[in-house]
Amino acid sequence: MENSKIGTKASLITITANIFLCVFKMLAAFIGKSSAMLADAFHSLADILTTVIVIIGLKVSSKGADESHPYGHEKFEPVFAKLMSLILIFTGASIGYKSFMDLISGNLNSPHKIALIAAGVSIFVKEAMYWYTIIIAKRIKSIAMETDAWHHRSDALSSIGTFLGILGARLGIKILDPIAGLLVSLLIIKIGIEYYFKAIKELVDHCANNEIIEKIKDITFNIKGVTNIINLKTRTFGNKIYADIEISVDGDLTISEGHKIAQKVHDSIEENIVDIKHCLVKLEPEKK
Repeated sequence: MENSKIGTKASLITITANIFLCVFKMLAAFIGKSSAMLADAFHSLADILTTVIVIIGLKVSSKGADESHPYGHEKFEPVFAKLMSLILIFTGASIGYKSFMDLISGNLNSPHKIALIAAGVSIFVKEAMYWYTIIIAKRIKSIAMETDAWHHRSDALSSIGTFLGILGARLGIKILDPIAGLLVSLLIIKIGIEYYFKAIKELVDHCANNEIIEKIKDITFNIKGVTNIINLKTRTFGNKIYADIEISVDGDLTISEGHKIAQKVHDSIEENIVDIKHCLVKLEPEKK
């Protein structure tokens, strides 16, 4: 729940910034007569939508286990991340389509100075929002927030294309506007596809990374009484990990002594590896 509160607070801050930025871009687009800035403004509008989805995703995924979801709700977050990835892909495709149509139709304008200023402000604000969101996302291990951070950066990249296009148009090279828009749209689509497959990876059970596995082994072998690790299985569950470990102990130990060792292994793994949600330890007496 603490991670959910941190993520929600960060998301509300970026939503507020995006609302002001979107309104400013809309005004600059109409006053400055810039179709590129208008597209950029709608991109910011899409950012607001994705951040709302992030907040919903954090709220749902932070819920504890219940009767219908005995293992918790962590896997709901990559579901929302997939949705945001699709929005990223759609946004990139929309910008690319508009840029392509402007290129072949010859619909090339010479925007006013306010549109150029708005693009410059957008680059600075959106890049700052990217770094703020990505730091929080890494801290709370949220793929949905990480995807949202890249949506902020895609908007910054879009604004760079818009800035260059508007600058080129004002200098008389009007074709730069749609060309820059096409390049930016391809980059946005690429980012969206990458995060779509990253979300799928979190939805499908797969083992933890080698660093986590080695840490589990080190912790286990440091417990006095453990003679061997017979079997070790891990699986991801959203941004958490389940571990099943089978250990052997001296066959001369009593059942009570063996269970105390197994309990120490269980407690040490869950206490020292924050990503472990649950650890199941099985005990096998060593045969003489």
